[in-house]
Amino acid sequence: MNRSEAEKRIGALRSEITLHDYRYYVEDAPSVPDAEYDRLLRELQALEAEHPDLVTPESPTQRVGGEPMEGFEAVRHETPMLSLANAFSSDEIEQFHDRVIRGLETDHAEYVAEPKLDGVAISLRYRDGRLQQAATRGDGATGEDVTSNVRTINAIPLQLEMRESDIPWPVTLEVRGEIYMPLSGFEEYNARARESGEKELVNPRNAAAGSLRQLDPRLTAQRPLAFYAYAMVAASEDMPESHYQALQRLRSWGFPVNPEVRRVRDAGGCIAYYEEMSRKRENLSYDIDGVVYKVDSREEQKTLGYVSRAPRWAIAQKFPAQEEITRLLDIDVQVGRTGAITPVARLEPVFVGGVTVTNATLHNLDEIQ
Repeated sequence: MNRSEAEKRIGALRSEITLHDYRYYVEDAPSVPDAEYDRLLRELQALEAEHPDLVTPESPTQRVGGEPMEGFEAVRHETPMLSLANAFSSDEIEQFHDRVIRGLETDHAEYVAEPKLDGVAISLRYRDGRLQQAATRGDGATGEDVTSNVRTINAIPLQLEMRESDIPWPVTLEVRGEIYMPLSGFEEYNARARESGEKELVNPRNAAAGSLRQLDPRLTAQRPLAFYAYAMVAASEDMPESHYQALQRLRSWGFPVNPEVRRVRDAGGCIAYYEEMSRKRENLSYDIDGVVYKVDSREEQKTLGYVSRAPRWAIAQKFPAQEEITRLLDIDVQVGRTGAITPVARLEPVFVGGVTVTNATLHNLDEIQ
């Protein structure tokens, strides 16, 4: 195959592989068997090996590469990655809604309700439709550059595509979302680890966080990580008028968006969504620890503003803590550096909330009683 023919075939293969990625990760509707996908990828790898001058950073073959890093560079977030206030009851959601409508001087409010994935928040920066940088939340102001590791996650587009919309992406774009490990992938990874005598992963959330902080991207590539976009926070051109519109636009450019996301109205709509997700929780393919409500209108978000390190226009409603029964084996007393004495319970190991618990401090008298 001469160079001209190879260039055309390489372009066709990249487009086809990218389309299959979109259908698998965004539409949740795989279009070819895994074996056919692998065949296309191998053909592309072979052609690029014959014509290395045709290799581009956005090629599907370039997700994994390079030598292990010595450490992670610090990244300053242009827009801070803030935490959300938490609510644990319907009464608190009604109070939140009352604050919103008072702040907006209106009678009703439209929200976008979303599952709260138990994963790792990530910020993705694109320029001219190409992934330039990926950074962790860190302390909210400064995170770590994990671009090489994030490039290994097939669900995150390296090059944006217009699939369901004729609206072009802006020159610069910042997208935020959650990297997580699907339950099936977590179980399969641990099954292989048991067979080979390697260390098992403790729970999906810790597995996702640990995978992102591997200094060797080739190790990250071995972990079954996935991604959902949950916000467009900055763009060099006009932003959509609403959060929901922003999510649909991101989806049209190739970002996976959680299919459980929907618009709801007032506190009643939020509470109904929470109850629905509580029922669905056990059957989802990923862990969630609650739901999130965000005022839909960007203009109304600006009006409400922020308090301390959290937005006034959003809140997370957490699910009740998981509880298990175990046996108290012993109580030790620890003496701290300042002389403070803390009793520590030694427990018969019990698996709860994705973690095996063997010790518990006994400094909260009311909870002990």
